[in-house]
Amino acid sequence: MRSASVRRAAPVVLGVDIGTSSSKGVLVDSDGRLVRSRVLEHRVDRPGPGRVEMDGRIWWREFVALSRDLLAPGDVRVCAVGVSGMGPCVLLTDAGGTPLRPAVLYGVDTRAGEQIERMNERFGADEIIQRCGSALSSQAAGPKIAWVADTEPELFARARRLFMPSSWLAYRLTGRYLLDHHSASQCTPFYDTEAQDWYRPWIDPFAPGLELPPLCWPGDVAGEVTAGAAAETGLPEGVPVVAGTIDAWSEALSVGAQGVGDLMLMYGTTMFLVHTVPHRLTSPSLWGTVGALPGTRNLAGGMATSGAITGWLRDLVAGTDHTELLRLAERSGAGARGLLMLPFFAGERTPILDPRARGLIAGLTLSHGPGDIYRAALEATGLAVRHNIETIEAAGGDIRRIVAVGGGTRGGLWTQIVSDITGREQQIPAQTIGASYGGAFLAARTVMDVSIETWNPIAGVRRPRPEPAADYDELYRLYRELYAGSRSVVHALAARQERLLGAFRSTHRPPAEGAAP
Repeated sequence: MRSASVRRAAPVVLGVDIGTSSSKGVLVDSDGRLVRSRVLEHRVDRPGPGRVEMDGRIWWREFVALSRDLLAPGDVRVCAVGVSGMGPCVLLTDAGGTPLRPAVLYGVDTRAGEQIERMNERFGADEIIQRCGSALSSQAAGPKIAWVADTEPELFARARRLFMPSSWLAYRLTGRYLLDHHSASQCTPFYDTEAQDWYRPWIDPFAPGLELPPLCWPGDVAGEVTAGAAAETGLPEGVPVVAGTIDAWSEALSVGAQGVGDLMLMYGTTMFLVHTVPHRLTSPSLWGTVGALPGTRNLAGGMATSGAITGWLRDLVAGTDHTELLRLAERSGAGARGLLMLPFFAGERTPILDPRARGLIAGLTLSHGPGDIYRAALEATGLAVRHNIETIEAAGGDIRRIVAVGGGTRGGLWTQIVSDITGREQQIPAQTIGASYGGAFLAARTVMDVSIETWNPIAGVRRPRPEPAADYDELYRLYRELYAGSRSVVHALAARQERLLGAFRSTHRPPAEGAAP
């Protein structure tokens, strides 16, 4: 018989998201109210230019820590669990689910250029777009799997399973090996977006022996919390766990940006755009994917860095926090006192799809200070958003509503700059915590009668101001010209960085096993 205290415990759902710079957990009640939230910060590994990895075991450790911390007061009863995470990522394990190497992360990792060329040669670039919805780029998981097979063949010979953060958490919680359709649709060229299934003829030549997971939809129940997972996490045994999906699509769910014509604009470590379209659209410069909900289609884009640049700048300016830098940036004014930044600090994803692009700050003088550079970084992301929006619409998209979400919506300056540069209004919902809230919503749908409009109504609107429009039009023209004019130079510098890394590695190899120190 249950105790009175347990009977009085409030029913909630748990949502956990594994992001690039942190993991977030939320408890949400049946009305969508945030009961409790926690964040654990972490760093990804950058073993060299173009390489971004993370130990997948950290994802589970942080889930356990978040779950135990959130449940510690003992005043709630978890009814369902939702999960999400950055992606597409490549975490390879053996048949028993033991990770074999660090996970290769999404489009910020640009290592697989050679594999992209080989796949385009073998299958045809146009044929890949037609079958898979997207051109091969650093975002695609398929070439990264092939990179491991090519460069670490002995390790890959033991690889049997493929996980991403959301599917890894679902596996550890339920013991079920699966992946959601949306995440699979970013495993280009291994997934057929028309048939909505794995495409074996293009998998076997590049990933022999890999047992790709059975597919489900993000809101489907993956399974129930096992006794072992319950003991580790503090969750009740038998609670349903939804499959979840990639964080940006979970963020779109968290703000109800799933209607035809909606565009979700995610302000985070990277910037992401997800546009819902009435039918399948393809573009060589964007990602055509299946949506997070059955029957939906998306045309999406993403930058390789955005908030990551502001974090980098904060670290450079020791002792100055984001609040002070935002104050200085606001004082700098539109145009950052004559500065222009290209935000390609980790290559760039859409729409230029250039892994060898590099960051650039033009116009620097001795009179410029940290606030001007910080302002230029915020404006650079706005200019890149405008480029993506124009590319989406040129591909046939029809953007009728923009909903902003993510940590960067707080404070107001960044969203205002983006609205001013794009000339677009942005709706800002009551909850902008993002993907963990979207995971919680998917979980709630399995056990409660809920709607996202009730859970998370629009709380504010950011409108473009007419005063800086002409200045920003000129700055956008210069932004496009600066990339085109500097491309050959930065590509040469990127090649130089790769050579220097290779030289460093060749002289700093660890001793062979058993060798004398």
